[in-house]
Amino acid sequence: MSAEIRPIRSAADHEAALLELERLWAARPGTPEGDRLDVLATLIEAYEASAFPIDLPDPVDAILFRMEQQGLTRKDLEPFIGSRGRVSEILGRKRPLSLDMIRRLNQELGIPADVLIRPIRSAA
Repeated sequence: MSAEIRPIRSAADHEAALLELERLWAARPGTPEGDRLDVLATLIEAYEASAFPIDLPDPVDAILFRMEQQGLTRKDLEPFIGSRGRVSEILGRKRPLSLDMIRRLNQELGIPADVLIRPIRSAA
């Protein structure tokens, strides 16, 4: 039987858990090995989320990404942001998003509000 499952607190613990996960990878669900695999995967995911956090994107980058995904033009953003000039200011990083803009972009384009409320990175 393998060692007792413990919290992952260090890089060495993480490496050992990954090796054990690899050993158990083919375990069938509902078996003791399958249960161990599920628990290890959860522990590894929690450790990696805290040890290697992924920063949220800049609001303008998120808007540009959604535009690319959905084939939107700057004109398509006008109902959510305002006039052509306002869209240009936002995408040019010269003006922050207002609360109303954030709400509309979230509701209509599905861009997460926690991404949109972040400060816009200044223009390079």
